[in-house]
Amino acid sequence: MKPIQVGLLGIGTVGSGTFNVLQRNQAEIKRRAGRGIEITMVADLDVARAQSLVGPGVQVVSDARAIIANPDIDIVIELIGGYGIAKQLVMEAIAAGKHVVTANKALLAVHGTEIFAAASAKGVMVAFEAAVAGGIPIIKALREGLTANSIQWIAGIINGTTNFILSEMRDKGLDFGVVLKEAQRLGYAEADPTFDIEGVDAAHKVTIMSAIAFGIPVQFDKAYVEGITKLGAADIKYAEQLGYRIKLLGITKRTANGVELRVHPSLVPTKRLIANVEGAMNAVMVQGDAVGTTLYYGKGAGSEPTASAVIADLVDITRLHTVDPLNRVPHLAFQANTLDQAMSDLPVLPMGEVVTSYYLRLRVADEAGVLAKVTGIVANAGISIDAVLQREADEVGGEGSTQTDLIILTHDCVEATMNAAIAQMQALPTVLEPITRIRKEELA
Repeated sequence: MKPIQVGLLGIGTVGSGTFNVLQRNQAEIKRRAGRGIEITMVADLDVARAQSLVGPGVQVVSDARAIIANPDIDIVIELIGGYGIAKQLVMEAIAAGKHVVTANKALLAVHGTEIFAAASAKGVMVAFEAAVAGGIPIIKALREGLTANSIQWIAGIINGTTNFILSEMRDKGLDFGVVLKEAQRLGYAEADPTFDIEGVDAAHKVTIMSAIAFGIPVQFDKAYVEGITKLGAADIKYAEQLGYRIKLLGITKRTANGVELRVHPSLVPTKRLIANVEGAMNAVMVQGDAVGTTLYYGKGAGSEPTASAVIADLVDITRLHTVDPLNRVPHLAFQANTLDQAMSDLPVLPMGEVVTSYYLRLRVADEAGVLAKVTGIVANAGISIDAVLQREADEVGGEGSTQTDLIILTHDCVEATMNAAIAQMQALPTVLEPITRIRKEELA
């Protein structure tokens, strides 16, 4: 049977990894797919560099539209990234009747609903395993492996840069800014790390997982996003003393009132496996009603780990290439005739309506009555306190210090209630610095 012909848009880190793995494992991939899969065209602005990577047997062009216009190309791999030209090219490839494989989580999180609708109307597939958690096959697990389950929640460490930074802060007792510079020096963080450290990258990924888990449209604009830039070494240390570790989690949860969709630092009990995921590794926990809790762990980025996911998508499309479009695996797991109902039934909740528990750290004057005033505000708000820890003033500020740290762990309450209580505590003259609030997730 004639091999499937593939056009590759962009041959950077992931593109070159995809080409190399496909070449190296060609025989096994052919046996699994049922026919050969060949990258026969590559588009890249640096034609000379691209040609040196792929050799003389592959046509290299500078114009991506030359690939889309080629009637021999069956699948287009988009590895350009971003929202701009990448969206135009994906939509043009779909309009030309090409299947698309992409690792572009930002594009799908923002424009996925439009892209999937266009693909369904044209009868082509858009595959995106590489868009979430690199080499971990979490999209396939959610969309196929767990299809018998009513998914209850997902919680994931889905950004390796922030997990590396938090691991280093805990191991070395350093503050965020110091570790960020080291992460940039080692290549774990970009020169402009904003998308990573502010939680945007993780929010893109959890938005996609949420859509698959609950049959809702991708709605990145409704996600609550908070990064790790305000975390201090003291919070990492106190969390450890209390039996927790701080991780940047992407969380989506089904509730009676709708779907939670949020990214923020979270205290996770040290005894949970996910709390022990260190360095730049990723992990995703999924809670299903039938299967219980499952955990998926591995490399969330890198040339060949991400290429592994890209090629898995190529194989899936090759297997289903001749299948009636109505009998293929749906993009967001739910068949189109039920998707509208699922969309309307499950709104994304505003953060103020989310229920969770909290860690609060207050830098306060070391004088009588402070603890009573603070805990009184919490109690009057109807918030139940789980634990209170007050540090010795000497330990916090050195000998003769007149300031101390007050740590409060709460039970579950509504976020809006906690916001109001924090505002009251912050107004006390004995509270000397902005209050640190970190949400706590037991993941039980």
